[in-house]
Amino acid sequence: MLLPMKQGRPTTKPRTVFGQRLADARERAGLTQQQLAERLGTSQRALARWERDPVALRPDQLAILTETLGVTADYLLGRPSAKQPATKGPTGKVRQVFERVNQLPRHQQHKVVEFVEAFIDHQASK
Repeated sequence: MLLPMKQGRPTTKPRTVFGQRLADARERAGLTQQQLAERLGTSQRALARWERDPVALRPDQLAILTETLGVTADYLLGRPSAKQPATKGPTGKVRQVFERVNQLPRHQQHKVVEFVEAFIDHQASK
């Protein structure tokens, strides 16, 4: 699986709890700052600031963030009772592909599963 390359210059100050959790969730989702910013309708520069500095987001921005990244608002806000995001299942590019497969009609999903299973069986027999 390919992970997004880290770009830009590293921050020189520690991130906020929100910023660190946002960056971690974004990376687990296999998204660059640019890709997530586009989904949110904002700029990469604004998203970089969210990951770096204390910010106040609009409720709609927080809702899109949680939906896109598959985490809860409690998790992003660092609430102690917040559930940690699931670490099982596909991540990054694989997750994105299977989310797209999930949108296909059921019979097409079965064809994709058959192909993937055959490929995995073939690779395991090598």
